[in-house]
Parts: sequence; C-alpha cells; structure tokens
Amino acid sequence: MKTRNLLLISAALAGLSGAAQAENVLTWGANRDIGSLDPYSYGDSFTINVLNHVYEGLVRYDKDLKIEPALAESWEILEDNITWRFHLREGVTFHNGNPFTAEDVVASLTRVSDETSPLKGNLPAYVSSEVVDDLTVDVTLNGTYPLLLNDLTNIHIFDNEWMTENNALKPTDIGAGTEGYATYNANGTGPFVVESRQPDAKTVFVVNPDWWDEPQHNLDRIELTPVTSAATRVAALLSGEINFTNDAPVQDLPRLAAAPNVKVLEGVDLRTVMIGFPFRETLTTGEANPFKDRNVREALYRAIDLDLIHQRVMRGKSRIAGATIAPEIPGYVEALDDLPGFDPDAARNLLAEAGVPEGLEFEFNCLSDGLVNEEQFCQAIASMWTRIGLSPKLDVAPRAVQSPKRTNGATDVYTLGWATLPLLDSYSPLLQIFHSKDGNAGVFNWGDWSYPEVDALIDAAGSELDLTARLNLQTQALQIVKDEMIMIPLHQQPMAWAVTENVADMPLFSDNKPRLWFAMVDSDS
Repeated sequence: MKTRNLLLISAALAGLSGAAQAENVLTWGANRDIGSLDPYSYGDSFTINVLNHVYEGLVRYDKDLKIEPALAESWEILEDNITWRFHLREGVTFHNGNPFTAEDVVASLTRVSDETSPLKGNLPAYVSSEVVDDLTVDVTLNGTYPLLLNDLTNIHIFDNEWMTENNALKPTDIGAGTEGYATYNANGTGPFVVESRQPDAKTVFVVNPDWWDEPQHNLDRIELTPVTSAATRVAALLSGEINFTNDAPVQDLPRLAAAPNVKVLEGVDLRTVMIGFPFRETLTTGEANPFKDRNVREALYRAIDLDLIHQRVMRGKSRIAGATIAPEIPGYVEALDDLPGFDPDAARNLLAEAGVPEGLEFEFNCLSDGLVNEEQFCQAIASMWTRIGLSPKLDVAPRAVQSPKRTNGATDVYTLGWATLPLLDSYSPLLQIFHSKDGNAGVFNWGDWSYPEVDALIDAAGSELDLTARLNLQTQALQIVKDEMIMIPLHQQPMAWAVTENVADMPLFSDNKPRLWFAMVDSDS
C-alpha cells in the first residue's frame, strides 16, 4: 500500500523536477486540500490561510504577529466612536489588472457579512460601509468595538468589477453545498496568483510580479499537493518530491530529524482541541439527551486519561489543556488550566446518579483529515468511554462529509479545534463558540447551548475599549465555560513542519499559519 501511495504522489508531482531546475519552486505537501478558492466559503482556517497568499485584507499580522497596514495605509475612529475611516493604499492592482478602490472594500465587506455567509461571524460588529472617495472608506459598527482590526486581518478583499461580471457578489457555502464562480477562480491583490487548480490533486500559485509590497521571499512557484497519507507524505519529503509540509506526523519526527536532508521545525500550536456536546432534547438515536446535564459532561471528562493521550497518541508533543484557550491568548489566567483529574470510578458514579442507562449509544463525530492524530485520539477516548459503561459509535470521515452533520445538528458528540483566528484573542471562541446563536454570534455553537450570563459578559467585552476591563470580562466568561464544562478541552496540539535542505528559510509561526511570502529556497541545492 505504501508503494502504491508513493507512486500516486510521484504521479501527482510529475514534471516538477524540470520546473525546479528553472525556477525557485516550493512543493508543499499538505495533509489535505483547500476546500475552495473562495475564502468566504467555510470557516476553515487552512483554506483561509492558504488563500492569504492570493487575497489580502486591509490589515495583516507581521512576523511578530502584530497588526500592521496592508491594503489600508492608515485609519482612525471618527467622533461618533462607531465609524472607522480607512485610507487605502494607492497604486494597488488586482491580478487581472483592475485598480483597487474603495468600491472593492464595500463590496467585499457586504459579501462576507451577508446573512448567507458562513464567515459572517468573523465580522460580528459590522453594520455597513460607505465610499468616501476612491481611496477612502468608512466602516460603521453596531457600537464601540475594540477588535475590528483583528477581525479584518482575515477579511479578504475582492475585486467588485470581477465579482459583478461573474455573478459572484453573493458568498458561497461549501458546508451547505453551494458553489459559484469564486469557488474555482480567484482574483486577489496578494503576492501569488492562482495559475491552475485541480481539486484534490494540485493547486499551483505563481509569483505576482506586480505586488505592491517588497517581497521578502524568492519563490517563483508554489505547488500545493494534498497528501493525506502520513506515511506517503514522509516518504515524499525524504525523497525530495516535496520540500515542505506543514503537517509532519508526530510519530515520524525522530525519523525525519535524523535524515540528513530534512529539517524539522517544532512548536506547540495555539489551537486548543476540544470535545463538544449536544444540548438538544434528543440524541440522533431518538433517546433523551443526557449531555444537557453538567454532571454527565463531567463524567465523560473524568473518564478521559489526558496524560495517556499526551504520551501515547501525541508522543509527548502536545500540551495538556484545562482551559479552552492557550496560555498565550489574551484572557487566559492560570486558574483556568485546573484539571478535574482522571477518575473512572467517579465517572461511573456520576452517570449512575444522573440516571444514564448502561450502554447508552451516541454518535462520536471525528475527522479523518482534521486535527493532529485525530482519528487515533478519538479511538482512545471512545475506548475510555466504553469502560465506564457507555456505547459511543465512532464516526470518522473526511471534513467534507462531517461538516454538514455538525452544522445541521445531525450528530451528537464531536471534536473541534480552535486557534482564536483571526483575532488571536479569547473574544474569538467566546463569541463564535460559546455565545448563544444570535445573528453573527454563535456561528460555531453546534451544540445549541445558551447561557445568558455568558452572553452578557461577551456582549459587554465586545464594546469595552479599556483592555484590562475587557480581558477581565472575557476571563469571567471563560471561567463559567469551564465550570459548566460546556466543552471538554484536551490539549493544544503539536505543531511540526518539515523542510528539505534546499529550503533556506521557513519562519515558523505560533498560529501554525505558513506565510510563504517570507520563505526562501536555494535553487542550487
């Protein structure tokens, strides 16, 4: 099987060596493909991250993950405290040659905030925008709001004329099965242009010679190839068929580190891996839902041996988490990281006290192409739950299959990883996951929970301009999330990239987001 897989990846990368002799090529072997060329099509960090090479926002994160100007050169808040005026960069063009203007900003913000947009939650305070002149746009919010710039780092700007010509003014939603022109075509202002795309096979990006910024990379081409098999990905890296992966399997890191032609880049991701529960009246089996009971959720939490998962499944590379955010994220305090402790006997007693029937069946929804070693840790957790008298039905399938089940409430217990993108602030998971569903809030509240006291704290934080006061409100909300065990945090997952010797520079970012406009390759190696 490994030989067959290696032959398949060799075929997918056919012709690459000839191109590499003539150009500086980065051959990126990812563990999955992007979902679409439309960055608004689903709340998928990997797709958005890849498309940051093609599309840009008004602002962006620099090498130190600090916000800096991008398509906007400067901005100020007007006297009403709810209108932000952005002064746009002059002389920027889209990949098709169209000039970048304020009309493009208005059209893009309107598109991403549309009621049908799966990313409307990424711009929660937005009300409207208005052209002041060709290079000035006013953005009006629903109140004072401190995190607009953070939001805008991943709100990509489209060409209004291009969208109009191609009937693409409305967003697509791959989770709901809707597609459009922007699903298979792209036209941004970024450092790379989409040359070709074969879904599930290869997407080729070429350098944009007319990029407004001064390049800090020397790449001519990026070839993104999904290599879902970890073993095949490692073999392709060792043989030089790919020269970069942002998903080096943790079980193979010693082997890769020992290889003379490979360099491993390691860290711990900001992404927190969690388990979520349904708060609906019934399970998918039709049985009464016991997970609405906090003590039942605690029972499942106490049944999980987090240290065993850390050591055996994650090879000691993860960080066991008691909080739903990483320590680096604003709003975190050490008290949030307390753990209830592994105690199967206590778990059984809690289930018995709650009247949960022996052998209760429920669906446990996991991804085969999602989090690091997700299938393995899901299998381990399902086994642990079985030992306390439950009967989880492990449902493992690709993201494309599982996402509709999650968003439509057609599953029970599920996994979720959240890296606080794009905010890099605890307000992100609080608003998008833990807030009740309400307009742009609770977009990822797949369990249908509702805690008015949590909502009130989040809403207050969303309009608090004083940083210390805002973070205090968010910490209070996170404490209730923890006390109620709305979701079970497992760990911050390992982050491991690997490059071959001809990659001279590949900065590793703590948000696990490749920014290849900083990458350098040595074409003579």
